[in-house]
Amino acid sequence: MTDINVEINEIKEQISGISKKLDMLLEEKEIMSIMKLSEKSLSSFLSEEPDIYTLDDLKVRYK
Repeated sequence: MTDINVEINEIKEQISGISKKLDMLLEEKEIMSIMKLSEKSLSSFLSEEPDIYTLDDLKVRYK
């Protein structure tokens, strides 16, 4: 009887670990989705903004 209880506890621990990993993956996926959405929504705004520095400015300063 104790062997079954030990195995059940091990299975519960494994399921708990898998559940935590799934939660982490889902959270990571949500973060990536939000980042992608914000990137897309800001792209039109940023494309209309003038450039502060040109490539020539950067080349002169960092030669």
